[in-house]
Amino acid sequence: METTLAGARNTATQSNRSIVIAAAASCFGWALDLFDLFILLYVAPVVGKLFFPSDHPTLSLAGVYASFAVTLLMRPIGSALFGSYADRNGRKRAMQIAVFGVGISTAVFGTLPTIAQAGVIAPILFVLLRLVQGVFVGGVVASSHTLGTESVPPHWRGAVSGLIGGGGAGIGGLLASIVFFIASALFPGPQFEVWGWRVMFFAGLITSLLGALLFLRLEESPFWKEQHARKAARKAAVSKQSSPLRTLFSSEYRRVMIVNVIMTTSSGAGYYLCSGYLPTFLKVVKHLPNGTTSTILMATGLLSIAAAIAIGAASDFFGRKKVFIGAGVLRIALLPILYILMTKTDSVPLLAGYTLLLAVLGGASYAPLLIFLNERFPTAIRASGTGLSWNIGFALGGMMPTFVSLLSASEQQLPATLSWFLLGVSALFLVGAFIVPETRGNLEVSRRSEAGMPGA
Repeated sequence: METTLAGARNTATQSNRSIVIAAAASCFGWALDLFDLFILLYVAPVVGKLFFPSDHPTLSLAGVYASFAVTLLMRPIGSALFGSYADRNGRKRAMQIAVFGVGISTAVFGTLPTIAQAGVIAPILFVLLRLVQGVFVGGVVASSHTLGTESVPPHWRGAVSGLIGGGGAGIGGLLASIVFFIASALFPGPQFEVWGWRVMFFAGLITSLLGALLFLRLEESPFWKEQHARKAARKAAVSKQSSPLRTLFSSEYRRVMIVNVIMTTSSGAGYYLCSGYLPTFLKVVKHLPNGTTSTILMATGLLSIAAAIAIGAASDFFGRKKVFIGAGVLRIALLPILYILMTKTDSVPLLAGYTLLLAVLGGASYAPLLIFLNERFPTAIRASGTGLSWNIGFALGGMMPTFVSLLSASEQQLPATLSWFLLGVSALFLVGAFIVPETRGNLEVSRRSEAGMPGA
């Protein structure tokens, strides 16, 4: 048995190049899929009119955000399916299938007829396609969020967590901003409502192409390789083992999942009410031109990437819990007032500054969340556990923009409603930060325990 485990560890040894490729592939896999989701947020006012028309603009927006929430609600199902597959058959295979599926389903949105062309069937097709997309996005989370952090050395894990979770979101938003800028330039004014929004969805094909190129040299996670080798060495015992999902929902992990969901729900709500709602806020409340909006959002994406990596790296030095607490204090102190301040100024530089601060506090501040979730589970259920924890919380948090739009009778009420919601989710995040355990170093403890090594 000792020889087998030594062989497993040798098999799992990775070069520096493989580590970089794994981190980059996980980051860009998540970024490309968030790019697909961001496209809808960038064209929400247009899609609202074309698929969910109403005399009240906020109700049209609510329809769009409800279709966005539907995608999020399907993500836990995708995580259950792809997470279980990733735990049994490898993170790489699961990510390849999921990224390709998201790209294709996004491109199909560009072919859909509007309500003026097809009547009530148009919004029905739109929502059904969102359901399909949600399953694949949930699969990306279950695989990319695990493969990257499992593949890098311990002292990089916090930074890579920020790179994938927060940085990937920033890159996805940045790519969507660039596509939005180009589409707005190619199809100005009324033409954007005819062809511009369709071209943005067609850009989803880029994710499939880039994903295929990224994964050519990608190696499997060393943690999964070791686990797979140990299973192969004791085949008789494997047949009696519980499935990853059955183990995950046992009493042993019930409290772990509850605490995880508190953190992911508050993080997801903050993210979608800040970075997710900003394109709509800048266009609907501040009435900024498309070019100005996309420029501000591109700068926001770049800053979010840098901030997420820095905050994630800080969790390697100070610990996950302390960084969560520090971020929680800043969020509850600043997030509720930023949207109010944005309504009181017409200065574009000042608006840009508030936007950047919102994005960093609402998005990048949860940078250690990904590695925290990974460190809560053993290798055999890590993809399933991380994926479900993340997607259940972000599905619940992703419903917040819909409620904000429904509870705002007019565009003028949006800032106040956003502020109250941000106060609530920031308080929940801070509560979660105080009750979570410190998990830094748990992956190595788990690895030694699974291998039967001393010091576990």
